[in-house]
Amino acid sequence: MVLLDEVMHRPLDPGYAEAAARRAAGTEPRRTLLGQAVVVLIAAALGVVTATAAADLRAPAPEVLTARALLEEEIAQRQAGADQLADQLQALDVEIEDLQSAALAETFPNLLATTRRDAAVAGTIAVTGPGIELVVADAVTVPGADPERGSRVQDYDLQIVVNALWSAGAEAITVNGTRLTTTSAIRSAGDAILVDLIGLASPYTIEAVGDPAALTVGFARSVGQQQLTVLGSRYGISSSMREVEQIDARAGRATDLFYAEAVGAPVAGGQTVGSLSTGLGTATTGRPVRQAPKEDHR
Repeated sequence: MVLLDEVMHRPLDPGYAEAAARRAAGTEPRRTLLGQAVVVLIAAALGVVTATAAADLRAPAPEVLTARALLEEEIAQRQAGADQLADQLQALDVEIEDLQSAALAETFPNLLATTRRDAAVAGTIAVTGPGIELVVADAVTVPGADPERGSRVQDYDLQIVVNALWSAGAEAITVNGTRLTTTSAIRSAGDAILVDLIGLASPYTIEAVGDPAALTVGFARSVGQQQLTVLGSRYGISSSMREVEQIDARAGRATDLFYAEAVGAPVAGGQTVGSLSTGLGTATTGRPVRQAPKEDHR
């Protein structure tokens, strides 16, 4: 009850009440210029100390910088090693292809011509020729700001563009140097876009081998151009196209053949095998896939 009475009738502390009474009576002691200067100096000193401490806390420790530099150097070395191995693998594939072609040219020239034509269509041999280059890049964002998902190129954007190029008459297509084959897939993993499990980053350079004039006209009339127009006007995603006199599309990885049966070979139950089987599943986005424009749900 005493506490409730104090709260209800005397809520102000006696010290505060006394100071308020002195201020009302005009007897409150005033601070001198020296006292005010001391207060200002103390406040400035505290501000400097606080700012210095905050800067020291935000600055990374030398050990962290050293470890980061070592990791960056190791990543660069590993990437260089991987690129070198990829070049060696490409050279070995070319050597194997030359040996196979030389062996077939002597005995089965017609089969060699058919095999090379099919390999070019499948994307398993390197091709060179004129074509067009299409560059699609994410929208420019303010440094330090978190980019919105709508301002980034998505996997289905590239799928629409690539399918439109196939339909326009492209004979070979690469995305950031990765050759698309009959089993290539363009997918997303989080914010990254994967082409045959290879992570790519913006800008995305799409090169299509074929007649430049026909490709330009065919793509301009396709849903791919419509998609790029919508992305540019609504999300600020940039795109550009130009004709290229020579595009070197390196060979893509061929599907591994695990087993095969001759056409018409008998199997269990008296049935026959009607075609070759590789024992592998299929992926997406290899050859032209016509599709209706999909609604954008960014």
